[in-house]
Amino acid sequence: YERPRPGSRYRPGYGTGYFQYGLPDLVPDPYYIQASTYVQKMSMYNLRCAAEENCLASSAYRADVTEYDHRVLLRFPQRVKNQGTSDFLPSRPRYSWEWHSCHQHYHSMDEFSHYDLLDANTQRRVAEGHKASFCLEDTSCDYGYHRRFACTAHTQGLSPGCYDTYNADIDCQWIDITDVAPGNYILKVSVNPSYLVHESDYSNNVVRCDIRYTGHHAYASGCTISPPGLLSHAPLTEPPPVAWAAFTVQGRLFLIPMNEQRLSFTSVITCHFPSHAIEGQ
Repeated sequence: YERPRPGSRYRPGYGTGYFQYGLPDLVPDPYYIQASTYVQKMSMYNLRCAAEENCLASSAYRADVTEYDHRVLLRFPQRVKNQGTSDFLPSRPRYSWEWHSCHQHYHSMDEFSHYDLLDANTQRRVAEGHKASFCLEDTSCDYGYHRRFACTAHTQGLSPGCYDTYNADIDCQWIDITDVAPGNYILKVSVNPSYLVHESDYSNNVVRCDIRYTGHHAYASGCTISPPGLLSHAPLTEPPPVAWAAFTVQGRLFLIPMNEQRLSFTSVITCHFPSHAIEGQ
């Protein structure tokens, strides 16, 4: 990736110059998740902001639940890098961003990440995963790159070579497992899950971790980046996309969702597997 020289003209975007050479490429860090996953009990009184943002299981919203009741949360951190050559910019224009008074910042994407807990044997969803809407910012950057976006600034986004980091102790950085029995599970963390922002590679957007839950503690292991369309990991109860494209790459069968944007088959294959780009797109 070659940065523009000082003095070169940038294309304007939401009030600032930004890099638009090629496409962004978001990659979550599996080791970051594995290192700091834990279980915490919290009272509903301390979860008021989270409840407002629908970060709890549906049982937390029953009429008989009081502020003295507790929820059991599987907490984990997340660090996402943009290793592409272009800024990752919000899918919504600034005038439509949502102001969250509890956290005192705008959320520029309805669904930047999605969290699910799956049964280790059946791959069925056992906890009500939620869509995590976030503000986007450059929390840190690799050497030679500079932070340009912030939650409290006029613009939000994720620059090439930079990371957006969410510590495990912040609101909504969890799955509510109050109704989950002890056992072995798979934590699935997806970034840009609905492909609302175009990327150069979608095959590295999902992390899966083995979770052993004892009822009091949780242990994460084997966290790896997993292609979203690999059949052996496909959850059986996820809402179906508009259509699926089935094909093989190096002898492995893949299913790729043709999402609500109804991208062409050629575009989807090229985005997921750039080395197998179809000529004539």
